[in-house]
Formats: sequence, C-alpha cells, structure tokens
Amino acid sequence: MKILFAMDNSPASQAALEEVASRPWPKASSFEIVSVVEPSHLWTTSEVALEAAHRAHDMVEQAIEYLRAREQNATGVTLFGNPRAVLLERAKITGVDFLFVGSHGASGVKRFLLGSVAAGVLREAPCSVEIVRAAEGSAIQKVLLATDGSESSDRAARSVADRPWPAGTKVRILSAVEVILPTSYATFESPYLDPALLESERAEAQKRCQETVTRTREIMAASGLELSESISVVVEPPRTIILNEAARWGADLIVLGSHGRRGIDRLLLGSVSESVAMHAGCSVEVIRAR
Repeated sequence: MKILFAMDNSPASQAALEEVASRPWPKASSFEIVSVVEPSHLWTTSEVALEAAHRAHDMVEQAIEYLRAREQNATGVTLFGNPRAVLLERAKITGVDFLFVGSHGASGVKRFLLGSVAAGVLREAPCSVEIVRAAEGSAIQKVLLATDGSESSDRAARSVADRPWPAGTKVRILSAVEVILPTSYATFESPYLDPALLESERAEAQKRCQETVTRTREIMAASGLELSESISVVVEPPRTIILNEAARWGADLIVLGSHGRRGIDRLLLGSVSESVAMHAGCSVEVIRAR
C-alpha cells in the first residue's frame, strides 16, 4: 500500500503521524511525507522564504526518521504552491492508495486542513482519503463502517477487511436509510400523510438495511474482526445518523464509500461526506477506487 501523508508543523499533525505510524500495515507498504510551503505576500525577502523551506525540509526529515525507526519504508519531499492543488497532483503522479491529513494545521496550510481545501481534496483526490483526528495515546479500536449496499460501499468494506488492524479492533456496520416519500406527498404537512404509506416505506427501508448489513457481513466474514451492526430507518439526514452513531458508540474511525444510492447518496457523493469528515469527533476515511 502506498501512503501519502501531508505534514505541517502543528502538534496535531505530529499526533496524526504518530497515530498512523502505530497502525499495522500490509507488508511492503510505503509512506511519502509531503510538506507544502504556500507562498505568501508577507515574504518580503528571499531569506524569509528560504527559512520557511528549511523548516519544512527539517520537519519532513524528522518524520522520515520517525517512521523508519518503526521499521516503515519512508521517503519525503518539500513542495511549493497551493496545498490543495499540489497534494492532488502529487497523489495523481505517484499513484498512492491513500492520502492522509491531520485535522488541524498552521500558517498557510491551515486552510487545507480545516476548510475549503480539505473539502476539495476529499472531493477530487484520485485515491482514498483519511482525515486523521488523533488524541494523545489514542489507537484505532472501534471502526464504524457506514454502508448502503452499493458497489462503492462494498469497496469500503473490502478495504477494511483486507487491512491488518490492532488486536481487539471492533467494526460496527451501520446501514442508515432516510425514509423518502413519493414526490406527490412532498408539499403536504404530516397530518395529511397516509400512515399506511409511511409504514410501508419504513418496512421497505428496514428490509433494504437488513439486506445491506447481511451483504457487508459476508464481505467482512474472513477478516477475523469482531463485528456488530446497527440499522437506522428514520426521517433524518444520513450525516446526522452517522455522526450521532459514531458519538454514541465512541468510534475511533468512520469509513465510507465514495458513492451511494437513494437517501444516503448525499452522504457518499457530495456535501454530506464533507460534513461528516469535517464535523466528526474521530478520524474519517472516504474510500475511493483509483
């Protein structure tokens, strides 16, 4: 597995590196540490720019040494430009499987790690992306796998099943479906809704959820991970369901496919996936096939 780790000089970025380095990885995995120095109009002299480049280079070298001391294959590079564009291009030309970023940044990279650039990377990266939120001494023990039974959700399940995880890791399969009534009912207030229709829609959604969980369990069967399941059929946005479930269960990592269908497609296709990644209290992976 080829991993690109976006590094800055914040404590959060260092904590994220330590958390990722502590995980077991498939044999022959490799890391590339990338630090992006964003040009600034405040740089009035070449000496200032040169000093920024030196600091970034030293930080990358320290990260490489840290990973190699833990018997990981690691290289690194310092690049210049817009962080979003640079990281997307680097992920593309190096053919990485995963792009990891910390959840907080500093200086120019802050916009990447906290705001619009992070959303752009999630949306446009040619590979899977993880936003890492690591507390001191944290380790992945609980993985919440959100699925809708689509091909991309199956891909996310296989990604979890195929990777080694720390001993005792638990995976909860969450199938969340938003009850969607026919368009003709959209303009009516709830007193005018047919209770029989609503119950029928709920029953159908419940069936889809159970089928999805069964399918995902089959994919995960050979992983050796401890599995549990959660089914949610409510009139709530899928992002709310997932964030609430992750908080209640105390998930360390949320894993999503990059595309979905029906009610959950807003989570897995666009703004909702970004909302989950930006607002979750834990790390979030969006799995995408290259």
